[in-house]
Amino acid sequence: MKLISTLIASLATSIALGLPAHAQVGMSNIQAGSIPVTLIYPTTATASPVSFGAFVLNVAPDAQPLPQMHRLVVLSHGSGGSATSDHGLASALARAGFIVAQPLHAGDNFRDASKAGPEAFRSRPAEVSQVIDALAKHPQWSPKLALDQVGVHGMSAGGVTGLALAGGQWRTLNLVQHCNRVQEADAGFCYQGARSGAGKQERAASFERAKNVPEAFLPSEIKTLHGGLTPSAGKPDVRPDTRIAAVTLSVPVAAIFSAERLERIRIQVGVVSAKNDQVLVPRFHSEHVLAHCTSCQRLADLPAEHFDLLSPWPESVAREVAATQVRGGLPTPGFDAKLRDAAFAQIVQFHLKHLSPAAPAKP
Repeated sequence: MKLISTLIASLATSIALGLPAHAQVGMSNIQAGSIPVTLIYPTTATASPVSFGAFVLNVAPDAQPLPQMHRLVVLSHGSGGSATSDHGLASALARAGFIVAQPLHAGDNFRDASKAGPEAFRSRPAEVSQVIDALAKHPQWSPKLALDQVGVHGMSAGGVTGLALAGGQWRTLNLVQHCNRVQEADAGFCYQGARSGAGKQERAASFERAKNVPEAFLPSEIKTLHGGLTPSAGKPDVRPDTRIAAVTLSVPVAAIFSAERLERIRIQVGVVSAKNDQVLVPRFHSEHVLAHCTSCQRLADLPAEHFDLLSPWPESVAREVAATQVRGGLPTPGFDAKLRDAAFAQIVQFHLKHLSPAAPAKP
């Protein structure tokens, strides 16, 4: 019954916003400096199947968006990800009236993963702000967007993006200390990118080298806090970009945020977790966020694996990605896609609730 009521609520919201009951999904592309950005949005143009490698998306390329003003949600993909694998959620947000911006994060995407990990974690939040700035100046898109309140969604490594933009802070030392304590229990995270025996040994040795070194003698970079701002008497807001007004997360990377640095978050954050996640074990990541962030709430807890939160998910791509994971990562056999759709609907409802409606477009 909850599944049905969630989907009905999503449809009712679209009708209340004056959107077509079966709004089509448009797709365009822009550049935010050096960052390629895919835009997904509601349109009246007819969508049709378009192939993007192994993915087939039902979109209307370069169509005009619906004429009213729209709120923006920036979607931060997982490590090695792309816009296509997150299209299911992006299209659900578009059908609810949002324009969705999907940046291809530099050095941590399906074409280039050379900066995956802490280096990309540091740059991702600034890239989101860069996208918002680019849209604010864009002659075609700026008149259609209300950017005083922006939503962010982060999946997996994109969870670092979302938590940092909400005001959380992390440091590489937290990663090292976490993996020294629980490296086998959270092997999918601690050994990400080091699946071979030699790679795992090298990674474990790097953790061990820092284990007994007093913090005062460690390199400053490993101890540096990244993400939210340090509050002061005149500036209590810890968000690095105050336009970010609501954040949602799916199976987020979160062990690198200490409890006290999650407690600083004040804006509303919604979390979708997966009970069977072996890539990011829930008790170290999703549950860690929910235990310590007082403004965070669970939106759904699916009987699912990590990559069940992505759609569409062609089998050929699933097998290729799973082969790079320490503990596999193939979609759960028999997983009901309606549960994922219901979780997407919860994410949509969260942003509709916490982002004020955009003012009508000027005639």
